[in-house]
Amino acid sequence: MAIDWQKLSEQYREDYIADLTTLVGIDSSRDDSQATDTYPLGPGPAKALIAFLGLAERDGFKTKNLDNLAGYVEYGEGDDTLAILGHADVMPAGKGWHTDPFTLTEKDGNLYGRGTSDDKGPALAAYYGLKMLKDQGIQPKIKIRFIIGTDEESDWTGMNHYLDLEPAPTLGFSPDAEFPLINGEKGNVTFTTNFAGSNGGELTLVDFESGLRENMVPRDAEATVTGGDNDQLVADFKQFLDQVPVTGETTVDATGIHFEVIGKAAHGMEPKNGINAGTYLASFLNAYDFGGDAADFLSLLANELHDDSRAHKLGIAFTDKVMGDLTMNVGIQTFKADNGALINTNFRYPTGTGAADIQAGLAKATANMAATIKQGREMVPHYVDPDDPIVATLMDVYRQQTGDTTAQPEVVGGGTYGRLMKRGVAFGALFPGTADTMHQADEFQPAADLLKAMAIYGQAIFELTK
Repeated sequence: MAIDWQKLSEQYREDYIADLTTLVGIDSSRDDSQATDTYPLGPGPAKALIAFLGLAERDGFKTKNLDNLAGYVEYGEGDDTLAILGHADVMPAGKGWHTDPFTLTEKDGNLYGRGTSDDKGPALAAYYGLKMLKDQGIQPKIKIRFIIGTDEESDWTGMNHYLDLEPAPTLGFSPDAEFPLINGEKGNVTFTTNFAGSNGGELTLVDFESGLRENMVPRDAEATVTGGDNDQLVADFKQFLDQVPVTGETTVDATGIHFEVIGKAAHGMEPKNGINAGTYLASFLNAYDFGGDAADFLSLLANELHDDSRAHKLGIAFTDKVMGDLTMNVGIQTFKADNGALINTNFRYPTGTGAADIQAGLAKATANMAATIKQGREMVPHYVDPDDPIVATLMDVYRQQTGDTTAQPEVVGGGTYGRLMKRGVAFGALFPGTADTMHQADEFQPAADLLKAMAIYGQAIFELTK
């Protein structure tokens, strides 16, 4: 069957954008403070899942909602299953937007809104790829399941719930990364370093706050300090800002001097793409006379973690010729005087190192501090041989649809649902040359790119199931 997939995808432009408008309009960031039996991750992720399944029900697909934690759209029959794994949750919007993050806004050919790039826009493009097959009357020779998770940006509770209840797919891809294709993903582990929150120096650190998620470079940081010469601190801070790539301001009131720093958010898989407001603020404050846990908290951030995405200062830098560098993102950073403090570090690591080596580096850096280190969830490195038929087929489709005959599969630091399958990969939807705005303010994806991705997904699903 000869199908002009790109011409076909253009016919769905209006419907696609209408459906994406609906999905982007839901703030589906996880919020455990609003968790209920009905909404186990807070209302947002569940509402986005329900909306996604509602689109499929409208289009005549079989669907199933698994306790508002995950769901799937099914087409075709067979013992084997091709899985397409996307997610309906998003990162918190954060500050710095020039449009409403939860109103899809089209400007200069770009679609702005939280989730347009990660992952509502790409996931919906993949869904429309499946819809094109159904609308064309094409019957796949194996079962296809479009599976939707609800907390990919945190601990994958939803997708793990799916795998507890349903058979593991035979093979599949996740439209949650970039083109041409991701056949390898680094390991992923997070450590949290905790402090009690004591002070003791000439200055008192009342509070310090930076970061929204462990896998997001913090754009904003704020701190309150008492006990110093406020005029001198204000003057010093202005001089500091003249020398570093962040902006900021100070205010003084009866509760102390308040510092604010603005950097640049970015996806935590490559911290070099962002500017960490928290570690910059800590590097300024670390020059002053703090004591107790406050001094240790600031020292660890400023001396061991600041501006060192490859973790050289921790002594754990590592590079693999296939998977590349170990990377470190300093995510959540909080301090409350006498009420506890923590520093959250997320590592993406290649084959050849691992959590034990990373923890040893953190332990050495904090050996003289009253700190405790706790390891979080770990995902080991994932790799699918480039000669595997799923890699070869998807790469062939990409080359046909784009004309890029030299494109090759890649290994990245990001973690996608593709790694849940032995023969799972990540496939789009960010094209080479398009700005990566995932996890950032003003997240966008070009409309033309999403329609091109739809065409690629349509042909890819057809080729994998014919």
